[in-house]
Amino acid sequence: MPALYYGALFLTLLIAALTDNLPDTMIVGFATTVVLGGLLMAIGNLVPVIRDYGLPTILCTFVPAILIFLGVMPESVVVVVENFLAGYGFLDFFVVAVIAGTILGMPRTLLMKAGPRFVVPLLGCITLTFVLIGALAAITGYGFIEGVLFVAAPIMAGGLGVGAVPMSEMYAAQTGTTPADFMGDLMSALVIANIVCILVAGIYNGLGKNGKQWFVGFNGHGELMRIKGRSTELSLPPKKTAATFLSLGKGIAISGGLLVLGTLISVYLPFLHAYAWTILAAALIKIFGLFPRELEEASSEWGEMLTTYFIPALLVGVSITYVNIAEVITSITDPVFMGLTVATVLISGLTAGTLGWLMKFNFVEASITPGLVMADTGGSGDVSVLSAANRIHLMPFAALTTRLGGAVTLFLTSLAVPFLTVAAG
Repeated sequence: MPALYYGALFLTLLIAALTDNLPDTMIVGFATTVVLGGLLMAIGNLVPVIRDYGLPTILCTFVPAILIFLGVMPESVVVVVENFLAGYGFLDFFVVAVIAGTILGMPRTLLMKAGPRFVVPLLGCITLTFVLIGALAAITGYGFIEGVLFVAAPIMAGGLGVGAVPMSEMYAAQTGTTPADFMGDLMSALVIANIVCILVAGIYNGLGKNGKQWFVGFNGHGELMRIKGRSTELSLPPKKTAATFLSLGKGIAISGGLLVLGTLISVYLPFLHAYAWTILAAALIKIFGLFPRELEEASSEWGEMLTTYFIPALLVGVSITYVNIAEVITSITDPVFMGLTVATVLISGLTAGTLGWLMKFNFVEASITPGLVMADTGGSGDVSVLSAANRIHLMPFAALTTRLGGAVTLFLTSLAVPFLTVAAG
């Protein structure tokens, strides 16, 4: 949108907020978060170098919360956004669209071909990172389950949509508190880990420039697999850049129906969160081919639209509603928390690289994806990591990692959530 018109929209919202005339409705919630999120993303993208380390995402995540902390955010904006995110259900609206689109949109033939080879480093790095970070957290006194759920889980979800946002909801439901009690730690871990991922990717790129092979299969210089002619097994179809209104309508109906199904099952089988049952339902539909391709594509297109256009809005909403800057400061000044966050990235990268090497991948490439890609913020984080590693052509593999790995991480997290009450007690 041209800057002049965008400025007019922002000014209109600002005047309404300052005069306490901002309507508390869903459409105004959309307008407020989209405009503010877009502005912060634009500002972040204007700053060279630092923008490559996730500055736009950092601004959207923390600037609104800082304004509230300083007492300069109009109260009417806070009320509208809080009701929009929680009361009107934008959080569920976004998360379930990502879940449905991620799982149903994954090509079945790709899963069958790539599964035995790619799933080993992907699932292995998630599982081993959970276990090792839990062990480190227990040794340092942070607590095993706290290390897994508050550090490893949000980082290893491969992004925000199936990471910090739904996890905070799950933790709150389990402990009888609010998502705001957890969001500070989760978002801090996610943002810090993304920066570490980019730095490690840059180091890998530097190691490759001297041409030295530390061992056979250490660096493929951009080639993921050591077995020639097999990389096509892990390629995704071209990403769609357009969708019909009819397809988007089908997508929203399917995602909503899956959430209702997941919620219904969780009422009678409460040992798993509704999001976990939603993931299982979508996975079963995909595995057994219960939907025609037309409906699978509709779900994927709907999810892609939300992740393309509404991530900044979601970040702003989460910042205003859930992020407490005082808690964030406490987290980032805690050396144990910071150490566990950095360790999560390193363990993810090293375990993925090692397991990938055993499956005939090159160590560096497997360490980057799935390893580092699982630990970044997804989307823009993937781009930043692959750019820093000078391996942007691995984006299809990063997409596979984020889609499949994110859903798996959220599901594994849901299995660990019941232990949170025990740990808290």
